[in-house]
Amino acid sequence: MESGKESVSKELITYSNEKITYEVATRILDIVLSLLGIVFLIPLLLVISIWIKLDDPKGNVIFSQTRVGKNGEPFKMYKFRSMYSDAEQRLANLLHLNEAEGAMFKMKEDPRVTKIGKFIRKTSIDELPQLFNVIKGEMSLVGPRPALPREVQEYSEYDRQRLQVTPGITGLWQVSGRSALTFEEMLELDLQFIRNRKISGYIKILFRTMIVVLKLENAY
Repeated sequence: MESGKESVSKELITYSNEKITYEVATRILDIVLSLLGIVFLIPLLLVISIWIKLDDPKGNVIFSQTRVGKNGEPFKMYKFRSMYSDAEQRLANLLHLNEAEGAMFKMKEDPRVTKIGKFIRKTSIDELPQLFNVIKGEMSLVGPRPALPREVQEYSEYDRQRLQVTPGITGLWQVSGRSALTFEEMLELDLQFIRNRKISGYIKILFRTMIVVLKLENAY
């Protein structure tokens, strides 16, 4: 098993001209599509912002959280706030109820989530502020989800291969089961995406994401 992991690792650190072309082309697409998305979605962004503030006036509308990006570089990832303002303080008391395996925390009925939070998570609207992360170059529209620092601390050398590329708002694992997948399944899908990065795959994942979001499947 170890030899298989080592061979994957060697393949991932080798950059071809095709991979460089992919990064340049997708960076252009990221900027153009993100700018168009922000302009088109301004009315929705305003409505959601007001709704969040009315639901829980104590917290900010936008929640920023330190995530780990390409090559292990930390950055602030933006989301519409879907939890109560004291969510981080309450996490320690919920860790024993974790429904995910590996270096992730997931609860289908997380008591920290607000009423509007359940809706914007189910519809993935909470992710829209990450379009600004994409414009800044910290994220891509398509790539592995950026992990929390505490999750990365638990990564093995094999797991850390996820950090070799720019993280994304959506990716192969999100369109292949989302929260229903285990950490190991998510990891293997991320590595599959990294090994086979192509413009056609990037576009295909974007279209598949729209279908998955509309079906409202396995999101919490």
